[in-house]
Amino acid sequence: MNPRIRIPDWLFLLTVCGFFFFWKLSSFGLIGADEPRYAQVAREMLARHDWITPTLGGTAWLEKPPLYYWQAMVVYRIFGVSDWAARLPSAFDALLLVLAVYWFLRRFRLGMELNGALMLATSAGVVGYARAASMDMALAATFSIAMLAWYAWFESNSRKYLAVFYTGLALGMLAKGPVAPFLAALLIALFAVSQKSIAIVKRTLWLPCIALFCTIGLPWFILVQLRNPRFFRVFVLEHNLARFGTNLYHHPEPFWYYIPVSLLGWMPSTVLVIAALTWSIRRTRSQDSDRVNTFLLIWIALVIVFFSISRSKLPGYVLPAIPAGVVLAAQWLQQRVSQKPSAGLAGLHALTASALIFPALMIQYFLLDRQALWGRPAVVPLIATIAVALVICVLLWGKGGWRMLRITTLVPAIVVMAIVLRFGSPPMDNALSARSVVDALAQYGPHHLPVAAFLVPRETEFGLAFYRNQVIPRYELGQVPDGEHMVVAAHGYPNGISKAAGRKAIFLGNFAAQKLDFFYVPAW
Repeated sequence: MNPRIRIPDWLFLLTVCGFFFFWKLSSFGLIGADEPRYAQVAREMLARHDWITPTLGGTAWLEKPPLYYWQAMVVYRIFGVSDWAARLPSAFDALLLVLAVYWFLRRFRLGMELNGALMLATSAGVVGYARAASMDMALAATFSIAMLAWYAWFESNSRKYLAVFYTGLALGMLAKGPVAPFLAALLIALFAVSQKSIAIVKRTLWLPCIALFCTIGLPWFILVQLRNPRFFRVFVLEHNLARFGTNLYHHPEPFWYYIPVSLLGWMPSTVLVIAALTWSIRRTRSQDSDRVNTFLLIWIALVIVFFSISRSKLPGYVLPAIPAGVVLAAQWLQQRVSQKPSAGLAGLHALTASALIFPALMIQYFLLDRQALWGRPAVVPLIATIAVALVICVLLWGKGGWRMLRITTLVPAIVVMAIVLRFGSPPMDNALSARSVVDALAQYGPHHLPVAAFLVPRETEFGLAFYRNQVIPRYELGQVPDGEHMVVAAHGYPNGISKAAGRKAIFLGNFAAQKLDFFYVPAW
C-alpha cells in the first residue's frame, strides 16, 4: 500500500473511533449496578494508594481481578474522578482492539483492513461496551489481540507474535480471571485437531513465553491471596466456578440466549457476518478452506457455546466473539469487493444497517411511555428508517456494488450514534442513572449531609455511593445513621422510614422518573 494512502486510512480510522468510543462519553451518567460499583472500587484503591486489594465501602471486594481498576486509577490520577474518566479505560481498550484488527488484516489479508476495522468500530456490541465502565471490553480486547497474535505467529513463525499472545493472555487473566487462558487453550487445541497436527500445541508451549505469562499474570493473584485469605474462595469458587455452574447470581437465560445477543452485537454488519459464516462452513466441508477461516469459525463457535453452557449469562460475556466474526466477514468481502450483491443480500443488509435508527429515535418512549411505540410518535422514526433502508438498497444495487459498503454501513451508524447522544442521553440519564438523582437531591439539602437508602434498587445504591462518594447505609438492614441525614427511598413508604429511623422523617420531594422519594431525618 502506498504510504500516502496509509496515512489517511489511519487518520480516518482514528477519527471514527474517536467519535464512536470517546465523543460525549459522559452524556449520561453511570447506569446499572456494575458501572458505578467498579468506578468506586478504583477510586477507593487510588485514595488508599493500594494496587492490590480492591475495596468497596472500605471492605475488601474480591469478585474481580484488577486490570480495569488499575486503568481507572491511572486515568483518575491524570484527569480526576468522574464518570467520563471511569469509562475511558474501556474506550481505550476498544481503540486498541480496532487497531489490532486493522493491523492483522493489513499484515496477513491485505485489501480489506480498513473495512474490517470500520465494521468492528461500528458494531453495536463494541460501541456499547467501549462506552461502559466495565471489564468486558478489557477481556474482549486482550483475548482477541492475543488470538490474532497467535495466528500471526502460526502463519509467520515469528516468536515476537507468540510473546504478544502470552502477554495478551496474562492481561486477559488480570481483566477477568482464568477464562482468557482457558478459552485460548481450548481454541488452539481444537484448531490443532482440525489441522490434524498436535505439533501446533507443542510449538505454542515455548518456555520463555510461559515465563513471560507467569511474570505478568501471577504476581497480583499471589499477593492478593496472601493479604486476603478468603480470596480463593470468593474469586475462584464463587465468582468463577459457581457463577458458571449454578444460578447463584440470578442471571438465568435460555441456552440459545447468545445467538440473538451475538447477532445484535454484530449490527449493523450482522448480515455480512452470517453470509461469511455460511460461506466458511461450506468451504470447510468441501475441504477448500483457508486455515484462517477455520480458526475464526472455531473461535466464534467456542465462545458462544462455552458461555451458552454457563448457567449465569450476561450480554457482555460473548463480546470476545465479535472481532472474530468481523474478521471473517472482511475475508468474505475481500473476494466480492468488485461484485454486485444479490437483491436479497443487499435488502437484508439495508434492513440491519438502518434498523437501529427507529429505537434510537424512540428511546424516550421506550423509557417513559411504551404505549407511544404503537402510536403517532412512531410514525416519523419508522418512515426515516424505511427511507434509509431504501437509500442503502439503491446504493448497493448501483454500479458501486460492495464498494459502497463503507458508506452504507458507516453513515447509518453515525446517524444512530448522533441521535442517541443528542436526543437519547437526557432521558437515559433521567430514567437510569443515579447522577440525575443526586442532582435532584442537591436541591433539598447541603451536599455534606450523608445519604441513606430505603428499598432502592442496587443500581441506585451503587450510583449514589459513586456520585456522593460515601458508603450508603441501608435502612431495611437496620443501618440508620445517628446524625442528621437524607434518605432516598422507593416511592410510597413514608411510615416505614419514620419507623425504621425511630424519629420523624420529613418529606422533601420526589424524583418521579425513577419512582424515588427524598426525606430529611434530623439527629437524635
